[in-house]
Amino acid sequence: MRHFLSLRDCSAEEIHHLLRRAAELKALHRQGQLHQPLAGRVLGMVFEKSSTRTRVSFEAGMAQLGGHAIFLATGDSQLGRGEPVADTARVISRMVDTVMIRTYGHEMLERFAAYSAAPVINGLSDRSHPCQVLADLQTFVEHCGGIAGRRVAWIGDANNMCHTWIEAAGLLGFDLHIAAPAGYRPDAEAVALGGDRVRLFDDAHAAAEGADLVTTDVWASMGQEGEQADREAAFRDYCVTEALMARAGEGAVFMHCLPAHRGEEVEAAVLEGPQSVVWEEAENRLHAQKALLEWLAA
Repeated sequence: MRHFLSLRDCSAEEIHHLLRRAAELKALHRQGQLHQPLAGRVLGMVFEKSSTRTRVSFEAGMAQLGGHAIFLATGDSQLGRGEPVADTARVISRMVDTVMIRTYGHEMLERFAAYSAAPVINGLSDRSHPCQVLADLQTFVEHCGGIAGRRVAWIGDANNMCHTWIEAAGLLGFDLHIAAPAGYRPDAEAVALGGDRVRLFDDAHAAAEGADLVTTDVWASMGQEGEQADREAAFRDYCVTEALMARAGEGAVFMHCLPAHRGEEVEAAVLEGPQSVVWEEAENRLHAQKALLEWLAA
């Protein structure tokens, strides 16, 4: 039994396998071919954090694979009334085949997985967002080819997405430039996961120089709304603009995991512009996660 709590739960070859399989499943879906290897299987989905793309992509993915998904908001379950995570894990995992959890603290995921009899997938935590980066990698391969030896520029907060890109750089062998203001940079332990592939920058335009991919996220994630004003002041020079994208390499693409705040972390002209692949990126959550669900069920 395998869990998928971070990209580091996979080897580089396993990630490449998932990306190849995601592309195959996407092609089958576009051709209208039924592929239902998970008939009779059930995915339990536990949500502490609200969601659009995560819920729709996992529910649709299970349906397309022939299975079924059950949505559980913590406020509607005994977790919301104080039942220990270990108890919930031991019960739910005896009734479903896979569990996806979207939560605040990564420790909750780790505790659930420790007591689960079924594979556990990280649908998002404060530390990592591996399903999103798996879809991002699929999108990059579609538009730009293999990522090994390429350059990715992360502009903005060193949040869960940034941490996962660091893990990806260390596993897959590409250079990652991170531009963030003081106080919002990844810590030394996180940077170490990327080895010598990671460089930190004060200047966003310098970080984007020659990049094959420029990517960002909101400045204040869920649970940080009270910090919005301070973060807007700190990140005012870290907006992905057309001028910044002009510093990137020829053929560079722009990604954002969404939802996006136009005029804050990205200009509307970039988000809606010819270098943006954000809508394909969002769709690829469906296909990458179908590949993941298949793999964990094997």
